[in-house]
Order: sequence, then structure tokens, then C-alpha cells
Amino acid sequence: MNDDSGAQSSASDSSEGSEPSTPNFSAGLDSRNDNRSSNGDSSVNESTSLPTNDATASAVHPLKPGPRPSWRDTFSSLKDRDFMYLWLGMLALMGGMQMQMLARGYLVYDLTGSATLLGVVNAGSSIPMLVLALFGGAIADRVQRKRLIQIGQGVAGVLSLVVAIAIYTDHIEWWYLMISGLVQGTAWSFMMPARQAIIPQLVGRDKLTNAMALNAAGMSVMTLLAPALAGGLYAWAGPDKVYFIIGGLGIVALIVTSFIRSPSAPQRTRKPAMLRDIGEGLLYIRKNNLVMVLLFMGLATSLLAMPFRFLMPVFVVDVYNLDSRAMGLLIAVMGAGSLAGSLVIAALGNWKRGMLLILGSFASGIALLLLVLFPFYYAAAAIMLILGIGDSTRRTLNQSMMMEVVEDQFRGRVMSVFMMNFGLMPLGVLPTGLMADAFGPRIAIGTLAVTLLVITTLILVTQKQLRSIR
Repeated sequence: MNDDSGAQSSASDSSEGSEPSTPNFSAGLDSRNDNRSSNGDSSVNESTSLPTNDATASAVHPLKPGPRPSWRDTFSSLKDRDFMYLWLGMLALMGGMQMQMLARGYLVYDLTGSATLLGVVNAGSSIPMLVLALFGGAIADRVQRKRLIQIGQGVAGVLSLVVAIAIYTDHIEWWYLMISGLVQGTAWSFMMPARQAIIPQLVGRDKLTNAMALNAAGMSVMTLLAPALAGGLYAWAGPDKVYFIIGGLGIVALIVTSFIRSPSAPQRTRKPAMLRDIGEGLLYIRKNNLVMVLLFMGLATSLLAMPFRFLMPVFVVDVYNLDSRAMGLLIAVMGAGSLAGSLVIAALGNWKRGMLLILGSFASGIALLLLVLFPFYYAAAAIMLILGIGDSTRRTLNQSMMMEVVEDQFRGRVMSVFMMNFGLMPLGVLPTGLMADAFGPRIAIGTLAVTLLVITTLILVTQKQLRSIR
């Protein structure tokens, strides 16, 4: 812990018997000027000592209310040149990823005609995220995070260009795409914890929620636009041209983020063995009650809210009695809701974030329940707006609050645990699919909805610390 923790503990002791205090999210956040230096040095020397109790782990004391939210502040984080370059790089990288998801699926099915192999290839990138994410987080806490981001983006871009050349020369095989997915998943396991952990270093505490919301908004825009563009290009110009563009976007991301002034690497008095480093990160999480709650919410919503996205074709065919073309409207409306929710969070900034996170989780559960209760296509299209808003709200606030409460030298490892949720999604999809086959899709999704609402209610009732976050 840094030197401030002792002062905070003393303040907490002296206020004993007064009203409960709210979390101090400035714990572990270095000032922007202290974090940035062109030569990689830092004026702050942080140790890796672990919190000894929940009081010091959470570093709690009363917070002053933040500024009144204003729509004029919606894009305020983009005024920071370094975050703007990171954000533009994210647009290029995520645009390429969304295009690749569509093009790879079509290409595998064109090559094999096998739905099983299609599932195997699509699942390939999630395996490294489960196995290697903790190592990626530990490395993100050891080295300069910009450098790790650059390497990951370079690997993604070059890999896509290699696949494009293989398609163009007619040497492509389905297992090339499987290997490509494994390598790319490995790169993302190391890059994404660093990409998330660098944001507080660039924008500081006051703009962190706004920055995370703008990140989510950019991803929503890419989710809306990139798959449609990839589908049109695939049909018109062929898969090789699509992959050349994907590779080009990866290189664009690499170039754009090279303009970021390098924040210093997390300063630590020692660098233990990698496994011990990971163990210290997990121990830090276990001793910090608020981080545990936020990670649990992220896991619960991944297992309970996300499976519907994968089972949407089942609803379209078996519940609405329509073909796959009808999915387009549902996905577009959900993307629009996600974009709207992200922009609202960006405008609100640091305003009642704990309650908004809980309300976002409620919105996801209620939307899933409404989809079950009103099994009509156009009703579902309207409900998807609520689902998109709920998903973007809880995802944005969950990550931003977690990064605020965690000390800088632990952020990479904590965010790696959070990123493992994406690798765990198949654990939620598989039993839900089995339940849908046995009892029907409405029963399966209804069960998930009720479970999510019950868990969210328990969090609302029991987690006063979370409710009180501003």
C-alpha cells in the first residue's frame, strides 16, 4: 500500500462511531503528472504489500459529491490527447475484430460445411483467455503497459494479413483459422488487461467513468457498423479482401497508439516469481470486499445475461417462427440501446454510480423476463433496447469502479480476472442450451432472468458500501 493508507486508516479510526463512510476511489490512483514521464521513471515508489484488513483494503472515507452531471461533458475525456489516441486505436482494433468474427464464421462454414467445426474454431480464442489471462495481468503490472498494447495490436494485425495471403493464394485450410484464433486469443490475454489498466493513468480519477463509457460507446458503434460492412465486402469482394482490411485496421491501431506519451510502468520495490505475483494479486482481491463484489457481479451477469445473445437464433426460429434475417433488427436495436446507455453514463460521470450499476443489472434481468412473457417479434425488438441499455450500463460502471478502487500496481492482475469472464461465457451458454433443448428456450431464459434478478436484489439489500458510491 502507498503512504496514504496510514493516514486514511487514522482518519477512519478517528471517525469511529460516526455515520458509515463511502469508498474512497482515489486509493491507488496516481496523479496524471506523477504517472507520466517520457523516460519511464516515476516519482511514486509503491510497494507490493497487501492490505491487512478490509478497512485498509477499501481505503474508505467520506467522498465529496462530484460535479453536477451535464451533457456538455459527454465527450470530455477525448480532450485528453493520449486517451483520444487510445480511443481511436480501440475503434480500429474493435472494428477489425467485429469484421473478423463475421468473416471467419462464413469462411469456416464455406470450407467445411460443418457446424461443429465452426463452433470449435469460434471457441478457440476463448481458451487462452481462461488459461493465460492471469499471466497477462501479472505482466501488465510489471512492464510499461503501452508497450504490451503495441505488441498485442501488432500481432493481431500481422496475423490477419497472413490469413489474407493464405486465402488469396488459395492455401487456406480451416485449421489455419483455428491456429489463428488461438494465437490471437493469446495476444488478447496479454493486451486487454494492459489496455484497461492504462486508462486511469491517462485520464485520472475524475474522468475515468466518462472514459470507460466512451470506450463502451465506441465498441457499440463498431458492433453496429463493422459486421454489416464485412458481410457486404465478403459477398462483393471475397474473404481475402476482408482479411486484408482487418489486418490494415490492426496496423492502424498500432500506429495511432504509438502517439500516446508513455505512462511509467508500475513502480514496485521487488518483482517476485510470476506464480507468486499472481498469487499476491488473487490475495489482494480476496482481502478487498468491494472488488470481490464487483467481480462477482461481472461473473454473474456473464453467466446469466450473456447466453441470450448466443441463443437468439433459437428464439427467432422457434419462438417467433421467422428466419435468420429477422435477427438483424434485434441486434441493431440492442446495439443502439448499448450506445445510448454508454453515452448517458458518459454524461452522468461520477453520479450515483453504485445505484446505477445495480439498476443496470436489474434492467438486464427485467428485459430477459419481458422477452419470455411477451413472445412476439416486435415486442422483442422494443425490449432489446432495454437489454442494450442495461448491458452497457453495468459493464461500463463495473469496470470503471473496479479500476478506481484498485491500486495501480495491482490493476493489471485484477482486470485479468475480470477479463476471464469472457472465457467463462461458454459455461453459461452450454447449460442454457441444454435447458432450452429439454424445456424450451422461454423456460431456459426465464430461469436465467429470475436468477439474475434474485442475485441483484441480494446485492442491493446487503451491499450498502456499493449502494453509497457516488
